[in-house]
Amino acid sequence: MPVTRVAVSADRVVLGYPGKVALDASTFVIPSGSVTAVIGPNGSGKSTLLNAIAGLIEPVSGSLDVPDRTNGARHISYVLQLTKVNDALPITVREVVAMGRYPGHRFHRRFTGADRNAIADAMQRTGIDSLGGRHLLELSGGQRQRVFVAQGLAQDHQVLLLDEPLTGIDLPTAQAIDEVIHDERSRGCTVIMTTHDLSEAMVADYVVLLSGRVVAAGIPAEVLTGANLTEAYGQALMHIEEGAVFIDDPAHIPIPGRRAGVRRTIHTDSNPSDVHGQGA
Repeated sequence: MPVTRVAVSADRVVLGYPGKVALDASTFVIPSGSVTAVIGPNGSGKSTLLNAIAGLIEPVSGSLDVPDRTNGARHISYVLQLTKVNDALPITVREVVAMGRYPGHRFHRRFTGADRNAIADAMQRTGIDSLGGRHLLELSGGQRQRVFVAQGLAQDHQVLLLDEPLTGIDLPTAQAIDEVIHDERSRGCTVIMTTHDLSEAMVADYVVLLSGRVVAAGIPAEVLTGANLTEAYGQALMHIEEGAVFIDDPAHIPIPGRRAGVRRTIHTDSNPSDVHGQGA
């Protein structure tokens, strides 16, 4: 896939924390205006990569260039996988979404009409406009996930980072967030999301496959091959049955009433990137 505009460019970048390397020397690019899935087993460096793109950690060595956060730009919105809020905090859904307008605000500046429109638009796009006056403690897990995605949308951004946005939530919420992801692309934004699910990665525009380093990056058909997946997940997690590779990934244990992980398969015969999802 020829990349004409770049959202992220890495040259032998090493990422980690004191005493631990999470992502070893890797060179790759992520295109602008696309949906990129970052996939790999637990501990492969997915969240660390998002943290680095967001500017929360600096590379140990090498370079990681993110034009939308250089030269004083604040055009990256980051929705974390686990966002905990004190249930005793008297804060409404609308107030949580409004926090997305805080970055770049001058202290004590009143919200403008543009701010209020951005908040209302984010709530409408995530289907929570009727929940504005409710408190977070009154919401289901799926509803809370929509609230925090709406907070990310309310922030001015060109890049939206989502850490496992579709994991462990109800199906309507997963569908609503999936629609938001692809709507962001139609608006010219770049979406970079982590996932464990091959079926989600297969419908992305671009894939970065990790296993403590970048194993492969490119379009799904080039990255999600049996050889690359075996290298990333290891023989212990890979099973070949009747020409298809199955990933035995324990990251998604089905939870009653929530969106379960799918049985992730990738065929290795005539079409090596034909991914199928079956209910777990």
